[in-house]
Amino acid sequence: MIGPLPVRFDALIFDFDGVLIDSEYVGNRQIAAYLTAAGHPTTVEQSMAQFMGLADRDFHAAVERWIGRALPDDFHEARAAEDARVMAEGIDAIAGAIDFVRALPASLPRAVASSSSTRWISRHLDHIGLRADFGDHLYSGREHVARGKPAPDLYLHAASALGVSIDRCAILEDSPVGATGAVASGAYVIGLCAGLHCAPDHEHRLRAIGVNAIAHDFGQVAALLR
Repeated sequence: MIGPLPVRFDALIFDFDGVLIDSEYVGNRQIAAYLTAAGHPTTVEQSMAQFMGLADRDFHAAVERWIGRALPDDFHEARAAEDARVMAEGIDAIAGAIDFVRALPASLPRAVASSSSTRWISRHLDHIGLRADFGDHLYSGREHVARGKPAPDLYLHAASALGVSIDRCAILEDSPVGATGAVASGAYVIGLCAGLHCAPDHEHRLRAIGVNAIAHDFGQVAALLR
């Protein structure tokens, strides 16, 4: 991509995990391995289908529904250890994400709106070299709104913080949970199917939710935004 990339929207809102960093597969691989070892056989694909895009209470409730009982005693300890490992090592960017963000006009408002914590977002933006590109516009469903994804509240909060009407924003989302809230917000929603976690049927799941368009890489995202 040769920048600056012309964009027909007034702002861009990015989900984070699975959109800017390739973390969804990494995280769900750990969840599946943990649950399987705890006596609840779970594949990576099943973990992604059940839990992707959820955080905190919603995530914990989904795990309990899946295994049919309360969370195992060491569940939080195991998740904390995995988080510490990836926070130390960093996670690579989705292919093309870095060049895409750097090709955006410097004046174009942009934000991250994620179910992850702002500490997580900031750490991994540092790792891929994009921390300065988002300034203070890092928004977490567990920190900035009462209702996280799949409610639209986080996207509406991000648009308001950017000073742009939501209907003049484009949102990049990869998970069905996130796409549900993005569509409900009234923004133009691109379903991004570029990460390792995107199974062959992923596009169809996002289309069924009502995203405006599908992109399989950031070159296609750029074409949709022009």
